[in-house]
Amino acid sequence: MATTNDLKNGIVLNLDGQLWSVVEFQHVKPGKGGAFVRTKLKNVLTGKVVDKTFNAGVKVETATVDRREMQYLYRDGDDFIFMDGQTYDQVPVPAAVVGDNAKYLLENNSANVATHEGAPLYIELPPSVELRITYTEPGLQGDRSTGGTKPATLETGAEIQVPLFVESETLVKVDTRDGSYLGRVN
Repeated sequence: MATTNDLKNGIVLNLDGQLWSVVEFQHVKPGKGGAFVRTKLKNVLTGKVVDKTFNAGVKVETATVDRREMQYLYRDGDDFIFMDGQTYDQVPVPAAVVGDNAKYLLENNSANVATHEGAPLYIELPPSVELRITYTEPGLQGDRSTGGTKPATLETGAEIQVPLFVESETLVKVDTRDGSYLGRVN
């Protein structure tokens, strides 16, 4: 248990049996009436964002969320198997928890896995990953100009837009937040 005075960004609260992460908070002391804390909370599982106001000094239940860097090993049916680098424990993470991150997840790459009471909640990939393009239409002479893009398939099966001059078998850097092309890797 903590009071509203202990709130800070990133702390996870257990409200009505659901886990909410504090995105923003602001202590407000109006000239008239009691102080309160205005917060913006994000549901850990669904990603839904809500505004909630607490009276100052009210006790709120905090949840312990364990974030660990783990190595992705392989896919087993609907589960993605991650290994804890310190204990060598293998943790199955359901495909529903991995979600769209699977498009940028290569075997032996690292990701942060967040768990609560042993159950995986979500995974966080690094902001960018390096992936090889397995197929894209060949570029034509004169395609070196700026502005044009074409679809390219990555080694994970994901499809992104790349500039016209990028060819198959090129190693590229991809933004994991929106799937955008960031550049070639030499």
